[in-house]
Amino acid sequence: MRTIAVVNQKGGCGKTTVSINLASCLAQEGKKTLLVDIDPQGHCAVGLAVPEEQTEQSIYDALISVGRKELFNFSEILWEISDNFELAPASIDLAAFDQQTNGITDRENCLGTLLKTSAGKYDYVVIDCPPAVGLLTFNALRAATDVIVPVETGYFSLHGLSKQLETLNILCKQCSQDINVMVLASMYDIRTKMGREILAELKKHFSDKMFKTVVNFNTKLKEAASLGQPIGEYDPASKGHKDFLALAQELIATDTQVESEAISVARKKLAITPIGPASEQIADRHDQIKDLNKSIESMSSSAQELLAGINATSDSIEIVPEAQPEQPLVLQELALDEKLNDFYGVRQFGPGTRFITLYPRANSVQIAGDFNNWQPEKTVMTNADGTGKWILDLDLAPGKYRYRMVVDGQWQQDPYNENSEMNPYGEYNSILEVK
Repeated sequence: MRTIAVVNQKGGCGKTTVSINLASCLAQEGKKTLLVDIDPQGHCAVGLAVPEEQTEQSIYDALISVGRKELFNFSEILWEISDNFELAPASIDLAAFDQQTNGITDRENCLGTLLKTSAGKYDYVVIDCPPAVGLLTFNALRAATDVIVPVETGYFSLHGLSKQLETLNILCKQCSQDINVMVLASMYDIRTKMGREILAELKKHFSDKMFKTVVNFNTKLKEAASLGQPIGEYDPASKGHKDFLALAQELIATDTQVESEAISVARKKLAITPIGPASEQIADRHDQIKDLNKSIESMSSSAQELLAGINATSDSIEIVPEAQPEQPLVLQELALDEKLNDFYGVRQFGPGTRFITLYPRANSVQIAGDFNNWQPEKTVMTNADGTGKWILDLDLAPGKYRYRMVVDGQWQQDPYNENSEMNPYGEYNSILEVK
């Protein structure tokens, strides 16, 4: 069973779109596939039209049961989406997973332990990870055999790529774990000069650690998600479906190679050979881990070099199609993206600063930061229209601020702010710079 974690610390890079449509296309190719959503926002269920009001249990309940060593029937939370395709949905309760498992030993392996109970039932497990480095993402990485890092072909997405590869490098140093890390170029628009340049540089820097398949910018993907359908159901003839089908086929084509490598590693771990003493076998295993670490270190360095080599000012060049203006769908899509960017996150509006976030099932959302002495009760967000869109306006003096969201009493990183730094407690504070 290949377990694929779709990971990127940067939000808005298409992780959920990749997760849903890759899983759907793997199932379409006859592979028994499970999609596991461990993002507290639960967008996989939304993108597959799973009714929230009928979701009595989620992956949270399964993970907590595993952590507490309680009996749990994993199949009770699964939703059948189509032939060969099932979903383990997420819920906002996942935001409390870190706190609820505090003090539990081996809590970083809850997901891996849970998935082992389904070994033999699925060919593929695809994990949609949250846009933050924390215990949930760490669980996904510990359970994974493969990691896909989707990268939008824009300048600022390279920051997320560099950070993510650094995180993977740290993971491999801490754990003797073999993970196949691959970069996927997504949301690529051939009409933009920036997109073409960054795709060329990505291919140059990552070569064999990058998928040949490129997921193109396609309005049909967002239309499908808005209707709760994978692209293969919504529009099988679309470019979006063809891209994800090609990605699934490229992944399947590597099955034999991955299985052979796994068998080889297993034999080296378990077999007693006359070649040399056990110490030589252990040394050989350590060499393999070092090789893996070097590979990811090289990828991380490549991301940093790529980032340094591209002029940031060019990100504003040709953000609209170069050629004919008669591309209404593309222009509408770009306008929609700009509008969505204003919906969630933190933005400056004149002298004020506005925080906007989405927590549909939360009863209260507050903000604690060094601008209010970390007292969340002083800055309570308002559920603007009753749909879970929370808003707060603050007047902040120019400067750098650290803050965290407090959702129903649970402290967490702002999922819509990619700027963060580790705090003294081993977690991440979101960063805001007011100019």
